[in-house]
Amino acid sequence: MGVSLEVVNVPFAIALLAWIIIDILKRRGHENDSDNDDVKGKIRGYLRVFNVVTVVFSIIIFVLNLGFGFYTYWNYGIVPTKSVCLAITWFLASLVLIYWMNRGFSELKPRPPLVLILWWVFSFGLVSFSVLVYVVRLLGFRELPYRLPEPDIVDVVSLPLLVLFCCRCCCRRLSHGELERPLLLRKENDDDSSFNNASIWSQLTFQWLNPLFEKGRIEKLELRHIPSVPESETADNASLLLEESIRKQKTKSTSLPKAITGTVWKSLALNAVFAGLNTIASYIGPFLISNFVNFLTQKDDTSSYQYGLVLAFIFFFSKTVESLTQRLWYFGAHRIGIRVRAALTVLIYKKSLSTKFVGPSNGKVINLINVDAERIGDFCWYIHGVWLLPIQVFLALVILYWNLGAAPSVAAVFATILVMVSNTPLANRQERLHSKIMEAKDFRIKVTSETLKSMRVLKLHSWEPTFLNKLLQLRETERNWLKKYLYTCSAVAFLFWASPTLVSVITFGVCILLETPLTSGTVLSALATFRILQEPIYNLPELISMIAQTKVSFDRIQEFLGEEDQRKFITSSGPKESGVAVEIEAGEYAWDSSSQSLKNPTIKITEKMKIMKGYKIAICGSVGSGKSSLLCSILGEIPRISGAVIKVYGKKAYVPQRPWVQTGTIRENILFGKDMDDAFYERVLEACALNQDIEMWDNKDMSVVGERGMNLSGGQKQRIQLARAVYSDSDIYILDDPFSAVDAHTGTHLFKKCLKGLLSEKTVIYATHQLEFLDAADLVLVMKDGLVVQSGKYEELIADSDGELVRQMNAHRKSLDQMNPPQDDDSLIAKPCQISQIEVIEEKYGDPICFGKLFERSQEEETETGRVKWSVYSTFVTAAYKGALVPVVLLCQVLFQGLQIGSNYWIAWATEENHKVSREQLIGIFVMLSGGSSIFILGRAVLLATIAIETAQRLFLGMITSVFRAPLSFFDSTPSSRILNRSSTDQSTLDTDIPYRLAGLAFALIQLFSIIILMSHVAWQIFLLFIAILGISFWYQTYYITTARELARMVGSRKAPILHHFSESITGAGTIRCFNQEDRFIEKNLSLIDDYSRVAFHNFGTMEWLCVRINFLFNFVFFLVLIILVSLPRSTIDPSLAGLAATYGLNLNVLQAWVIWNLCNVENKMISVERVLQFTNIASEAPLVIEDRRPKPEWPTEGTIELENLQVQYKPTLPVVLKGITCTFPGEMKIGVVGRTGSGKSTLIQALFRVVEPSGGRIIIDGVDISTIGLQDLRSRLGIIPQDPTLFQGTIRTNLDPLQQHTDQEIWEVLHKCRLADIVRQDQRLLDAPVAEDGENWSVGQRQLVCLARVLLKKRRILVLDEATASIDTATDNVIQETIRDETSKCTVITVAHRIPTVIDNDLVLVLDKGKIVEYDKPGNLLEDGCSSFSKLVAEFLRSSSKSNNNNNVHHR
Repeated sequence: MGVSLEVVNVPFAIALLAWIIIDILKRRGHENDSDNDDVKGKIRGYLRVFNVVTVVFSIIIFVLNLGFGFYTYWNYGIVPTKSVCLAITWFLASLVLIYWMNRGFSELKPRPPLVLILWWVFSFGLVSFSVLVYVVRLLGFRELPYRLPEPDIVDVVSLPLLVLFCCRCCCRRLSHGELERPLLLRKENDDDSSFNNASIWSQLTFQWLNPLFEKGRIEKLELRHIPSVPESETADNASLLLEESIRKQKTKSTSLPKAITGTVWKSLALNAVFAGLNTIASYIGPFLISNFVNFLTQKDDTSSYQYGLVLAFIFFFSKTVESLTQRLWYFGAHRIGIRVRAALTVLIYKKSLSTKFVGPSNGKVINLINVDAERIGDFCWYIHGVWLLPIQVFLALVILYWNLGAAPSVAAVFATILVMVSNTPLANRQERLHSKIMEAKDFRIKVTSETLKSMRVLKLHSWEPTFLNKLLQLRETERNWLKKYLYTCSAVAFLFWASPTLVSVITFGVCILLETPLTSGTVLSALATFRILQEPIYNLPELISMIAQTKVSFDRIQEFLGEEDQRKFITSSGPKESGVAVEIEAGEYAWDSSSQSLKNPTIKITEKMKIMKGYKIAICGSVGSGKSSLLCSILGEIPRISGAVIKVYGKKAYVPQRPWVQTGTIRENILFGKDMDDAFYERVLEACALNQDIEMWDNKDMSVVGERGMNLSGGQKQRIQLARAVYSDSDIYILDDPFSAVDAHTGTHLFKKCLKGLLSEKTVIYATHQLEFLDAADLVLVMKDGLVVQSGKYEELIADSDGELVRQMNAHRKSLDQMNPPQDDDSLIAKPCQISQIEVIEEKYGDPICFGKLFERSQEEETETGRVKWSVYSTFVTAAYKGALVPVVLLCQVLFQGLQIGSNYWIAWATEENHKVSREQLIGIFVMLSGGSSIFILGRAVLLATIAIETAQRLFLGMITSVFRAPLSFFDSTPSSRILNRSSTDQSTLDTDIPYRLAGLAFALIQLFSIIILMSHVAWQIFLLFIAILGISFWYQTYYITTARELARMVGSRKAPILHHFSESITGAGTIRCFNQEDRFIEKNLSLIDDYSRVAFHNFGTMEWLCVRINFLFNFVFFLVLIILVSLPRSTIDPSLAGLAATYGLNLNVLQAWVIWNLCNVENKMISVERVLQFTNIASEAPLVIEDRRPKPEWPTEGTIELENLQVQYKPTLPVVLKGITCTFPGEMKIGVVGRTGSGKSTLIQALFRVVEPSGGRIIIDGVDISTIGLQDLRSRLGIIPQDPTLFQGTIRTNLDPLQQHTDQEIWEVLHKCRLADIVRQDQRLLDAPVAEDGENWSVGQRQLVCLARVLLKKRRILVLDEATASIDTATDNVIQETIRDETSKCTVITVAHRIPTVIDNDLVLVLDKGKIVEYDKPGNLLEDGCSSFSKLVAEFLRSSSKSNNNNNVHHR
């Protein structure tokens, strides 16, 4: 039989030789073919390396066969035909391979010649078969009927190399066209589909990632370098499949888990195959270790080495299969997780975009994506544990039964179940505590988020220390739960490490009691099995916990997705009726559709109305009368309780009262998905008074808008969203109080150019407090308490002297009467003087001069590059107790490892020496050594938890304190999501992850070194092997980390844009729906998810790439170690020690992968520490208190403010904003500050509060230079009402008096003065009535009244009003102005004016222009001079208001 098989080699040898000759003859005529050099030049680096390796291996097999032939001839004098034939054939095969490479075929046809492939496959099949036959015969399973080929040493060694040759056959064939393409273009395409186009071998070994590693080594990786994800993982594909799967479910109640399973079942099934193979392969080692130890024990110098070599090879093969299947299993699980996460995120986004009325809270949706979708994605990694666990226990039972018999194996299983059962209550406690931590964290993050949004107000009121303490109290609650959780984790960790000890003590105890014969082989096999059982014991509670948590997440998402889609309330847009734009039917609407609101609807429409095409409809009414709700009913954004649907014919555009602008450029905000029409765009900018602002910014309309438009003023945001509506060129415009945030001049401009200009042919429905804009309307609706109390033409309504409109007009006239210009309007305008139009255009704190430069810099998050610095590690390690406990923890691990090895060696040695050691001694010493190791592991776990708690707390305190002490410019340039990311995601990593990762790395290294020492003790040659392998591993790790580090950083930074987009979309959902832009926003969302997925996909892939290589290296070392143990003479080794070394060697690949994985993961995770530390070193504001410079408690007594040559610039590189201002604001006077945009009004107020420190000059208040005292002492003595009214979640009491310094009586007095008492009394809880997040349950006007009440309660000598009444109707405004006058009669009041009546009755008016004082005098004196800048402003305002005032007068005569 042997001869006949060897004869088969001859045809292969002839075929290989023929192939070379034929090809040489065929190509002789094409010697000068210029393509050849090109093709050779284009051979890819990695393919060439692969080919070279193949050639080397082929030559090795040739040399081995030749050498073995010489050896046989030399010793026995026989010429072995098998060796000679194989040597000749392998020589020719190597020749064909070298020739094929050198002729440049390997680029054009990566698959080698067919004759070579056939030879490789034949050789592999023959050698595999002969090795298998030998194993079967050796293990004595069955006596074979006739002689089959037996392997020699060359066959055994060459089998792994033949596996590689077979894989080499699978390379993809490239088309000639691919070679023809330019190199750069082809590279791009390769990147785009590097995974999809990879061969089986490339996917198996993750070679498709090589180009990415090359790129990462040369330059810093950016998103554009990362190839896209495979089609199956794209968000669009994944979400469509999931939606389809949900639709297929016929039942009423859709099951989300079933739907997800329906979309990924094929991938799950493939993954299950890998998981099963991995489990079976992992048990082959423990099963065969007894055979190997018995071989070593019984070996004498004459015994056959082949048996030992075959065992060594089986070990190597099973470990290789285990490693590869594990990598493919884990990577497959991550791929499924990416797909599931993407699909759920898209579904949640679509749902939150379509949910009407009171949509989902931002926090809830962010949690659904951040926590629930993430958890369901992670569960794909755990899912196979459900069925693998019983298989693992069963296989362990089989091995124990095989080695020890029935009773000990049953005892072992009972001990395992005992450990699992004792672990379960701990796991349940862990889960409960984890939930408590999450609840505490959620609440802390919510409060942090609100605090960051309101940081300007907090700093101006000097409340930030109080809010910081509140946050620290919340963190303390979270920390208490964290402490309990981590100590519970210590108990679980102790059980994990002690479980093999406990199970082995019980099992061997039973063996000794029953006098079961023990050998070192059976003992070591049992110990290896116990170590493998350790994992399912540990994983069971985690698995149960994960199933429970995933079920909760499924339920939460299903509940959210299953909420009734409120589409039935959407306004219908039926066939267009001629001339009619909107049909409003009688009906009732309420925001809360609970039973209580059914009795008291928010608005009630009593009669049908038709709004004709081209009509202008004005809606007016006092604060809280239901104007916004009426507009929402037309949009279909408020639930309808009764009545018919409101019909809207045509496209709608909407401008909400609370401006909504997106993060992006000004142009993107205005175009809002439409194509650019330059001419129309310019007309829109001009009509919306945006030209002047745009000219002022560095990048014109390409300037970037910050988060929530935080670097724009209220008026700028309002005009941008008005421009967005106008540019949309819709049929019907719904404008909610579009003029409130702008000054009189700009308001008039907008009204003329927009409403009466560009929108003259359109239907416009607008709510307004500015009654001067009513007379141009075709129909006026007057609202009160949710009812339309009057409707008709302006002239008709004004004629009704008892009507609601007349009452409001009287208040309006009263405010105009305050301005008594010495001459009428015409003479003011007619005077021949230089016209220098000063516009009172609104501003936000933070002068727009620095807008462009400021925000361009801050949009992209700053990330560190290169290695995480050692200073980050040292700061982290020494944060708790200056690092004193770290050496103690390491010592505990060393002692644990030493005692563990000692106990295992003792029982292996003592069982062989049973004549010297009694059974009592054997088990007694084993229990003592094992118990000692368990005590050290407990000490290690408890100390580690202590270090983790303290370290996390210190770093948190450092960061949060630094953030709260940062200047306001930091918050203007840093989106809150960036700070929140650090205090949530990064802090969580610090709390529960990094200390354990870092410690895990140290512990794994100690274990690895202990195994190396143990093996080296058996045979010193092993030590040299390990040095070489560790060197190669270290090289791989350094090669890997440059790419992996940047990918890990990218994973962190690509998540934030998804959350930001979600948050932004939910806030502006009404606007997005109105403009029918859902599809565009969904596209953007898909793109952001894909960006995150591709980074995550390649991040997971790179980790597996490294593990495959390192695993193979260590498996190979283990193989060589076994061969060394087999080769060494019996006299030179201790079989028990050698067997122990082999037993520990089974874990070598897992341990080494754990070391490398931890090494890389630690660096990736340490990026969180790096990010937190970034925010502990923010430049701080001036001290809150300077003890030796504290002002007197009663300061300021008079309120006199002196400005002496005040100069301010935001940065040394930016221009000076205030240019040497010198003036005095006398005490107890009212000073109005006016000036156009960029004149420095805001900067002056900021300098007063030291938001910006002066670059020259000084400010003196009552004799005290404010730059010499602490910020808290300064700001707490001043009062301010900012332009944006800010309320906090809590109660009315906590909003008015956060520091709890006032009695209820004082609060009620202030509420009466601000006309809020009646509103507060509507709720039975009175001052404890809840205020929603951002004060959402109060109208904008009511919020401004609360802010006014808050300041009046403080009773400060100096009060700054930044147009505090912009969103209040004139009647209420008059009352408020009167209240301010009465309450602040002995105060210095500085008013930054947006509306002229606000400052006309002030004692003094300061007019600024370009950072200099233009005029500073009494308003009466300035009005007498017709050429004064102030008189022109008054004339402008009177012109815009006189018409409506005259009408009012006419009707009252």
